Amino acid sequence: MKLAMYRFDLPLRHVFTIARGSVSVQPTLVVELSEGGLRGYGEATTNPYYGAELETMVRALDALRPQLEAWQLDAPAALWQAVQPALAEHPFALCALDLAAHDLWGKLRGQPVYRLWGLDPRQGPLSNYTIGIADIDVMLAKMREFPGWPIYKIKLGTKQDLEIVRALRRQTDAVFRVDANCGWTPEQTLRNAVALRALNVEFIEQPLPADQHQAMRRLRAESALPLFADESCLVEQDVERCHEGFHGINIKLVKCGGLTPARRMIHRARQLGLQVMAGCMTESTVGISALAQLLPLLDHVDMDGALLLAEDIARGVRLEQGRCRYPSVNGTGVELTAAGELVGGAR
Repeated sequence: MKLAMYRFDLPLRHVFTIARGSVSVQPTLVVELSEGGLRGYGEATTNPYYGAELETMVRALDALRPQLEAWQLDAPAALWQAVQPALAEHPFALCALDLAAHDLWGKLRGQPVYRLWGLDPRQGPLSNYTIGIADIDVMLAKMREFPGWPIYKIKLGTKQDLEIVRALRRQTDAVFRVDANCGWTPEQTLRNAVALRALNVEFIEQPLPADQHQAMRRLRAESALPLFADESCLVEQDVERCHEGFHGINIKLVKCGGLTPARRMIHRARQLGLQVMAGCMTESTVGISALAQLLPLLDHVDMDGALLLAEDIARGVRLEQGRCRYPSVNGTGVELTAAGELVGGAR
């Protein structure tokens, strides 16, 4: 295989705000693995909250270049196992590499990844569309840009959370789910859950900071709505602990290290009776197309990252009113449509 890496700066359609910060341009790393004239692509966005810096990811992957370029790709999971010890502190970089390996693997075998896994994509859930925190009139305008969506995910963690949801509810009968991104207290969570249930909210994502495990155990027993872990469920080892404090988990590929560990997390969550969601981190169509391969294994999905962009960098999976449409391209279905800045050792 040959390794190449590209930096892109993804401009967002709107400033995207959650409880802990805002972003208007999202830097992202695209990894390309090539063999036999075919190219596989993976992606990891940067994220200061998780210490994921683009330069650090590039250095970590560059250090593996000799190993990668001597590798014969038979199974992505085998490659993941071989490089994971070196990338244990760099799960975002590991994710980008794993997604590229899956895309290339499917293209080399002339099949979509989901088909190689024996999955039927028609069985997957609908995706929500996410509305970031802003003034209420701005949030209403964001929702009107995507009318008729079956599910909206509303970012909360403000002093007017219930007012926001009530205002949005007056505009649509769609299903709502809310995400506090660690922005509430236990008491707020219990009060809000009762009010939000009356507003036809489906579930609450990550109400408390990730380290409040004991409080979450209490909330799980008392909450009027199901509770889903996000910041509390980063890697495989977290699934067991989330069983005690949540009704479900939201798996992010960049946080856990790619499709390979995500599939194991799904399996373990099922064994524990947890609901399973997968989400995105404002990736382009590169990352979203990889996430879409998991769709038949999920109860819920948040795969609207590419829709939040003003300009995309690839073709692949796309969403129509929440429904995933797969391209007639093998692997994860990705084709780059923009040229990024070449980074790393191969110049």
